[in-house]
Amino acid sequence: GNLEDYEETVKKAKEAWKVWADIPAPKRGEIVRQIGDALRQKIKVLGSLVSLEMGKIFVEGVGEVQEYVDVCDYAVGLSRMIGGPILPSERPGHALIEQWNPVGLVGVITAFNFPVAVYGWNSAIAMICGNACLWKGAPTTSLVSVAVTKIIAKVLEDNKLPGAICSLVCGGADIGTAMARDERMDLLSFTGSTKVGKQVALMVQERFGEYVVTCSCFNFFKVFEDADLNLVIPSALFAAVGTAGQRCTTARRLFLHESIHDEVVPKLAKAYAQVRIGDPWDSDTLYGPLHTKEAVKMFLDAVEQAKQQGGSVVCGGKVINRPGNYVEPTIVTGLPHNAPIVHTETFAPILYVLKFKEEEEVFAWNNEVKQGLSSSIFTKDLGRIFRWLGPKGSDCGIVNVNIPTSGAEIGGAFGGEKHTGGGRESGSDSWKLYMRRST
Repeated sequence: GNLEDYEETVKKAKEAWKVWADIPAPKRGEIVRQIGDALRQKIKVLGSLVSLEMGKIFVEGVGEVQEYVDVCDYAVGLSRMIGGPILPSERPGHALIEQWNPVGLVGVITAFNFPVAVYGWNSAIAMICGNACLWKGAPTTSLVSVAVTKIIAKVLEDNKLPGAICSLVCGGADIGTAMARDERMDLLSFTGSTKVGKQVALMVQERFGEYVVTCSCFNFFKVFEDADLNLVIPSALFAAVGTAGQRCTTARRLFLHESIHDEVVPKLAKAYAQVRIGDPWDSDTLYGPLHTKEAVKMFLDAVEQAKQQGGSVVCGGKVINRPGNYVEPTIVTGLPHNAPIVHTETFAPILYVLKFKEEEEVFAWNNEVKQGLSSSIFTKDLGRIFRWLGPKGSDCGIVNVNIPTSGAEIGGAFGGEKHTGGGRESGSDSWKLYMRRST
């Protein structure tokens, strides 16, 4: 789409909002329920399209559509529960209430790695709150964006509602910039790199607009001497290698207590060697290609930098000689916690394995990077667990105990701190971001 298409679409979406805002919230919930059912009916073919266009394995593509289905179910219940309190007024004969109203038009800019789920988190909640949506998916996953929008539009039109309630404009940076600068965009949700997220946030802030930003993440995995290694090895493998290292919640750094470091590294390398690499559509495949050739180049550059900074490649580190953007899942050891490459996010399957001695130092190392989305600790020490969850523990938005960094539940608020953006999407009280409060 071009800017003329964008202009026409915004006008249609704004007109459609006038219809949608008048529908009672529980009735809006019923429409969202039907959208969830329509996605259920197409879940395998849509998951297959995600796999084809993005490159993740088929079961992950289906799982991503399932997330949208689940958040539709969540939103249906929420549609009968949103509201504010009635507060005691200090003035006789007066009522003091909080009234929550939709913001209007919600813009959603999503990334290539989750071309269905992230839009689903935003749109399902935004819709039951009474908002219209305008979506710009990643330019490299536009087929997925079109397919999802057609499914939603049919449900809306079958209910004699304008399809423009959930609008789509495919495009690149020109469309994204237009959305960020457009005062008709009442809320903008952005998922992507920190560099672009910062630009988007500044453009929206310049016009005093509202935004939710989820940017680059650098996730941490800490294993203490008392950890159950039967949990640690598969968890670390899944967190680092799943989706070929292209999840927002992928583990990039694995901190091992010095007493177990030399035991865990060979076991992890052995597990890496057993990863089944192949066609994402093959049911036996656990690990598919990177999304683009640019990602392959970034992978190779990062491996080279790691070597130059004193790291040792335990396994992987090369491009796989086969058609497609395939690289070997990689483990690097021997780097200090503050090596520049260890603080640089590469959206690829590279895991930096580091040694630590004391709890206090590894908690500090967890928090020293600029990003803060997801973190995990593996231990049986209850005191340590609660220190980890407390004010001097992890400063991430998602804090895990004895489970991997990757993955999240739609019932909890999803998002991170610091350069990850500070925004929250999906569950808990994230619905409040999609509404304005009047007292």
